Amino acid sequence: MPRRKPRGRPLDGWLIIDKPPGLTSTDVVNRVRRAFDAQKAGHGGTLDPLATGVLPIAFGAATKTVPYVMDGTKLYRFTLRFGEARDTDDADGKVTETTDVRPTDAQILGALGQFCGEIMQVPPAFSAVKVAGERAYDMAREGRPAALEPRPARVDRFELVGRPDPDHAVFEVASGKGVYMRSLARDLARACDSLGHVAALRRLRVGPFSEAQAIPLDKLRATDDTAPASPDLLLPVATALADIPALALTEAEVGGLRHGQAISLVALMGRIPAAADPNGGLARAMAGSRVIGLCRLEDGWLKPDRLL
Repeated sequence: MPRRKPRGRPLDGWLIIDKPPGLTSTDVVNRVRRAFDAQKAGHGGTLDPLATGVLPIAFGAATKTVPYVMDGTKLYRFTLRFGEARDTDDADGKVTETTDVRPTDAQILGALGQFCGEIMQVPPAFSAVKVAGERAYDMAREGRPAALEPRPARVDRFELVGRPDPDHAVFEVASGKGVYMRSLARDLARACDSLGHVAALRRLRVGPFSEAQAIPLDKLRATDDTAPASPDLLLPVATALADIPALALTEAEVGGLRHGQAISLVALMGRIPAAADPNGGLARAMAGSRVIGLCRLEDGWLKPDRLL
């Protein structure tokens, strides 16, 4: 049988959406795909329905770079509501426990240090973590929450930036991949001998993508009577790799990489960027101004990792 032609336009690039509250990340992807009449789209890092802010949407070839965006540093601002524990660890959940204890600023500042650096973190009961092949949130919804194990997490910065009243505190967090703000809020409150949950959450940055680049979702509203959104709104595929150190290569070296050949790091001496980790780190392979793809520095060789 003949292959079925994909529906929609073949588009490549990134669109940064300012996600509104109340929608899942998948809801946003579906709306954006319809607005652009695009063949293929995905998102670069899930946001909970309650959360707002930077949600990168990848089209076509950009979906190949999603893992590198998700590995990038993320910046969040959230409001912690003291006095109530909730089953989802955010304001969308049911209250499970209450307390009259409201920590002082000094208590909060004294507890923050234990949540910075390389830490172990128990994900929320309502999370996408898989347990014996099942999603934790499915198990929790069915009234049989899983006993989740602590997981490694990296928190680069965790700062108290506001205290509107005794019930609330506002924080900014810079973190690595897979860090749950809901868990940070829950655990910080308990470390202060209180209870708490996330009342509001906004993502300000994902890797190279910032709040300043984000477009409100309602600006892309499409109907059967409107033309698809313009591809001019998309950022180039290579924008996702801007945080990765660049390494200049010759055309001959590029040709070798495209055939799966590794290049000795000795031959690249003087060109290897200082920020590139020689023990398994990534470099952005460049031929002049063209991004060829990503390579890994490993065992004395530059090896192709993902070519565009």
